[in-house]
Amino acid sequence: MAVKKGEMKRNTLSAKRAVIGFYVAVFALIILIGRIGYLAVVKGEDYRRLAEDQQYDDLTDPSLRGTIYDSGMNVIAQSASVWLIKVVPNCIARDDGGEQKELIIKGLSEILELDEAEFREKLENNINSSYLKVKSEVEYQAKKAVMEFVDKNELNTIINADTDTKRYYPDGTLASTVIGFTGDDGNGLYGLESYYDEKLTGVDGKIFTLKDARQNELDSNNKVINKAKNGENFVLTLKNEVQATLRSACLSALQEHDADNVYGIVMDTKTGAILGMCNVPDYDSNDPFTLNEITVKRLEAIEDEAERTKKRKEQRDLQWKNKAIADFYYSGSVYKVFLVAGALEEGVIDESTSYTCHGTITVGDRTVKDYNPIGHGVETPRTLLVNSCNTFSVFVGQKLGVDLFYKYFDAFGFTERTGIDLPGEGSPTAGITYHSPEISFTNSNLVSVSFGQSNQVTPIQVAAAISSIGNGGKLMKPFIVGKTVDDSGNTISETYPVIKRQVVSESTADTVKSYMEDVVKSGTGSNAYVAGYHVAGKTGTSEKTGIEEVAYVASFAGFAPADDPEVTVVIVIDNPKGARYSGGDIAAPVAGEVFRKILPFLGVEPSYTESELATISTPTPDMVDKTIAEAKAQLSSTEYTVRVIGGGDRVVAQMPEAGRNAPQNGVIILYTVDDMDKETAVVPDFSGLSVSQANQLAVSRGFNVEFTGSSFSSDSVVAYKQQYPEGTELELGSIIEISFKVSGISD
Repeated sequence: MAVKKGEMKRNTLSAKRAVIGFYVAVFALIILIGRIGYLAVVKGEDYRRLAEDQQYDDLTDPSLRGTIYDSGMNVIAQSASVWLIKVVPNCIARDDGGEQKELIIKGLSEILELDEAEFREKLENNINSSYLKVKSEVEYQAKKAVMEFVDKNELNTIINADTDTKRYYPDGTLASTVIGFTGDDGNGLYGLESYYDEKLTGVDGKIFTLKDARQNELDSNNKVINKAKNGENFVLTLKNEVQATLRSACLSALQEHDADNVYGIVMDTKTGAILGMCNVPDYDSNDPFTLNEITVKRLEAIEDEAERTKKRKEQRDLQWKNKAIADFYYSGSVYKVFLVAGALEEGVIDESTSYTCHGTITVGDRTVKDYNPIGHGVETPRTLLVNSCNTFSVFVGQKLGVDLFYKYFDAFGFTERTGIDLPGEGSPTAGITYHSPEISFTNSNLVSVSFGQSNQVTPIQVAAAISSIGNGGKLMKPFIVGKTVDDSGNTISETYPVIKRQVVSESTADTVKSYMEDVVKSGTGSNAYVAGYHVAGKTGTSEKTGIEEVAYVASFAGFAPADDPEVTVVIVIDNPKGARYSGGDIAAPVAGEVFRKILPFLGVEPSYTESELATISTPTPDMVDKTIAEAKAQLSSTEYTVRVIGGGDRVVAQMPEAGRNAPQNGVIILYTVDDMDKETAVVPDFSGLSVSQANQLAVSRGFNVEFTGSSFSSDSVVAYKQQYPEGTELELGSIIEISFKVSGISD
């Protein structure tokens, strides 16, 4: 049958279409194969990495910064794990009317205590971002609450918590100017944290975590961990108890005398180890950018707002400064110790050298007045220090001459840094901080430097130099890091004492040491006296220069026990306000308080004289269960005053309690009825009273007194500070610590 023409045409067209389709398919296949080949060969590595990036989460395993301990292994600074909470904004649902976004905003704001409006604005401004930091340094409990919120609302692809670390300072103000602080990145910014930053900083590790398509973490066996290595741990020579005592004493002096600053150093006399170092006002290492309360009050007194703002910035920087090693000052009469030591060593004077002080001395065109206008009369090198005679000091300086004076100024370490392992130590500069023969030292300069003016020194230099007198003439290098240890407690490195040089002979040092003991026994340093401990020291008062108003620096430097020195204490009070500004009057009592409290703690046994034994406290005998008659008989024989409360005939309780130290001529309260309310009285004002007057007043009010401070043999000793302020209500029999000092000391 014949094929119709139209049908034939259609068949031809279909065949053409089939052929075209075939070639199109072949061409498409070729393109596909080429594309596959391109992806596999050319871009294969890139896509493999992309796939791995989606399958693996590359996390940092943060190392911990090394812990800083005091010598007793008490934590001073420590890093701990915290968390960084972050969100992935571009994974938040867009098709639910904003419900998920609001859930996240409200939930995280509540848990993390965020400002909801600020967080909302921050999130909306970064809605297309793949990363947004919400809050860092999140503690465990808050992080736990966040993850419970995430699990409950299935937000694990949007909200994450990364491990981080935070630096903690358990007692933030304790040695803050020594320890310093770290920045937001964990690196040390100030103090020891900065000086030893490299050793304290650890090495972070890496964690590679396998995840599924929904970014859920798979089995932990799929993790590969490069373990973090923590930083080295530092064990300091500081002792927390010594540091706390020193800071408390310095802070009290700062407030009592409205001083600009007070610096204190406690050093091991024989090794140079720093047991305490203080600068007040200070700051909290946990919150270093906040000004301390004392500075804030001072700034509030500035009326001009622009000036107040300027000062605020200055004071913030200054409160971080470790002034005990950085600031220069005129040492005043403290320098007379080194003057006499050098003169004795060189033989220009001996112990029998005499000089008659008439109150003034003239050298060339300069006349120097002593603080005692009528003079001290005939003196020897011993009384030069005891009386702190300026005119005799000038005489000795002239005997030494410029070259020999400079020789010992240099030998005692005042022309160089001590080398202490802390940042910011002041750098002495010839012609600026001190006179040198090559630049500016003349016979005219020699007059003023002989009694501690003109040449400037730092507190740490004075601590090292005065220790050399107590250490047989050997100048030690101060240090504050005792050793470094790993996390298992194994020692990595250890610091050993370094003798820098023999400054003077042991015999010269011992001679000067005996003079310094007399300074505290009966001279200008008598307010540093501590019963049972033979303190040796020297006071200093210098006038500040280069400022408009008249200002002074009061200081004390010494060591104890004098016969075998263990501890050196230096106190510097910068610009005290008021009529009292001499070192003997205001710095020596601070040093005495520090010695009195730390020497027993350090295990130094007291050695009392007979007169001292009569003033010290002894353990209270146990009167409980005795009859009133028996108790009175026993206590009367030991010179206690007895007060009986209640109508019973037998003692059921006493105050002070048995075994508690109380003065031998104090008062004991005996209670004769069980469960009686304890009777109280109001503390009187003891200021200005003598020892006997204070004791009589205390006993008459039903209190006991613990006497501290200057030698009680002097008629000029008066009470100047009491443990409880006037008006405080205390239980009868309570012990009140009262500090005494010699009034009117001029140097």
